[in-house]
Order: sequence, then structure tokens, then C-alpha cells
Amino acid sequence: MASIAFDEPVAVVDGNVKRVLQRLIGGELSGNDHWQMAQELLDLRRPGDFNQAMMELGATICLPGHPICARCPVRNFCASRGTSNEKKVAALRKKATLSYLLVRRGDSVLLRQRPAKVSLMPGMWELPSVKHAQTRNEIPVLKLRHSITTTDYSILVYADSREGLREGTWYPLRAVHRLPLTGLARKILHRLELMA
Repeated sequence: MASIAFDEPVAVVDGNVKRVLQRLIGGELSGNDHWQMAQELLDLRRPGDFNQAMMELGATICLPGHPICARCPVRNFCASRGTSNEKKVAALRKKATLSYLLVRRGDSVLLRQRPAKVSLMPGMWELPSVKHAQTRNEIPVLKLRHSITTTDYSILVYADSREGLREGTWYPLRAVHRLPLTGLARKILHRLELMA
């Protein structure tokens, strides 16, 4: 994410930010409308901090099913205050399971950069993914839930020390906070207490 890594005045829109924006105006937005509104709201003096705050607001307060409106810092500006067609939206949501590997070597972790051509979070860094069948008999070191756009994911993270796994880049854990990590990668590293 250019705003976080390079302080560029560019908005970010993920599933959490979309939900925050739609609740703020009290209605539906199209894909381009999300980007336009996010860019208009962007604090140009601190774009990286603003984008992280928007993503965190959607991930921790403006939750999909049960928003915590009483704790919301923007509740006075919110048109819906959590009310909307939640049941209709919930019925349209998909469910999926994703598995990731936590590969460590000393105080470094293996990360992969998302291709620049993908539509969702291009260029951002994440843990290596793995097909669920490949980890069938293993016990995950972490289980969590994560929502992106219209899908609710069950996330399984497996510890892996395979030396043969070479696709990716090794980063010192003390420096990963400087990378434009996906919200999920950041959440995983925080939950495993590998990132401050």
C-alpha cells in the first residue's frame, strides 16, 4: 500500500473500509463510488495513518454483524449507526476456509507479495498460502475469522520449517511493520505476538 509504505496520498478500499463508508452514508455504493469517497475523506497530511485507521475501524468496531456503535469514534457523523439491511447482506455473504504457513528462520519470517495484476490488494505482502488438503493431518497454531468484501473466512495458520520452501522473501520480524502488509497478515502476526 503506497500510502503506508511511501506516504503517498492514495486511499485504500478493502471490505472493512467499504462497510464503514456505506454505513457512514447510510446506503449502498458502487465500486468506483467507494474509491471516490475514500479518496475525498483521505487525510492528505497522514494518508498511511488514515488508511490504517479506516481498515482498523472496520475490523474492530464497525463489524459486519454486530457493530459496536457506542465505541465508534465517528458515530456522530454516521447516517446508519449500524442499522442497515444487515440480514439481507448476511444472507448474501459467502463462507470459505483459507490456510497459511508461518515459516520462520531465526528472527525472520517468509512473506510473499501479491501480484500487481490482482484486483484485491495488489502489491501487498502476506504469509504463503497452502491448500487445505496439504495440512489435513496437522494442527494449526492459530485459528481466526476474517472478512473481506462479501466473504467470511475461517483462517488456519500452520507452523512450517520446510527448508525447501523458497518462494517469497525473508524479512526480519522487527522490520515487517514497515511493509504494506495485508490486514490479514498483520492480524495473524499480531495474534501470534510476532509483531508490535
